[in-house]
Amino acid sequence: MSVPAFADIEAAAKRLAGQAVVTPLIESPALNERLGLRVLVKPETLQRVGAFKFRGAFNRLSQIAPADRPRGVVAFSSGNHAQGVALAARLLDMPAVIVMPADAPAVKVSATRGFGAEVVFYDRMTESREAIAARLAEERGAVIVPAYDDPDIIAGQGTAGLELARQVQALGAELDLVVGPVGGGGLMAGVAIAVQTLSPKTRIVGVEPELYDDARRSLASGRRETATPTVRTLCDSLETPSTGELTFPILRERLSAIVTVNDSEVAEALRLAFSTLKLVVEPGGAVGLAALMAGKLPEAAPGACVGLVLSGGNVDPDLFTRVLRGEF
Repeated sequence: MSVPAFADIEAAAKRLAGQAVVTPLIESPALNERLGLRVLVKPETLQRVGAFKFRGAFNRLSQIAPADRPRGVVAFSSGNHAQGVALAARLLDMPAVIVMPADAPAVKVSATRGFGAEVVFYDRMTESREAIAARLAEERGAVIVPAYDDPDIIAGQGTAGLELARQVQALGAELDLVVGPVGGGGLMAGVAIAVQTLSPKTRIVGVEPELYDDARRSLASGRRETATPTVRTLCDSLETPSTGELTFPILRERLSAIVTVNDSEVAEALRLAFSTLKLVVEPGGAVGLAALMAGKLPEAAPGACVGLVLSGGNVDPDLFTRVLRGEF
């Protein structure tokens, strides 16, 4: 697999034109005052399917040859990639089967089925989603669509960074720092390529749950590390065991750091996003905001201009209610 270039991200943007939402930048004086920064928020919560994942999914599926489309696609995901693939497949008139963990949030399962995809459940603790997806793809002659470790997926996700950088330039501002979540690494790999091509001095920092700190440890050791936690985190969308073979070298080259946040810090970020930004953000989508609020980013000097990617808003209603009540 080849590393996507800036030109691939620009090509993805053309494919996504008229399909993906060009999400706005949001600036909150109250948030700026609280953090002592200029924070320009990129709310991918407003993207189709409620998350950035639609970008990569549509970019990948739109390049499948028309003759191969009737055999469909297979993907595995805890929710957002599932919905992105399901919607992209519907728009392109392709069947889709999604392998999802049995404990995936009901709102994400329902939405995936609502877009017309077939859902196959697995036990995330005892079964291999990759093996199940491979079997289904072989049986059906379908194309497997990885969640992050694919150049077309990364290029599609990178369009969020392309938009962010150009929107900031249109404001006459300069980004000192861009912060966003790291699970498999597809989003921040693509964002880093796009942003640093247009703004080479901008530093990129990833954030992940402290119980799934494989990316942080990988950057420290110089090789891909694996997370093997025995407990869950609020951030279900970031519970990936490791970064990808393709995404890790990009992250290693381009990210200044990866920091971690705990569930209570994430919960506080969800409450602030709701009360101050008036946005519903899912836990995995809010880890960048959590890191800023917790003062975990020394790169964010007072007064710095920070691009903040809120990657998704597909949160379970019961969980969100409990968070707002302060139960976490």
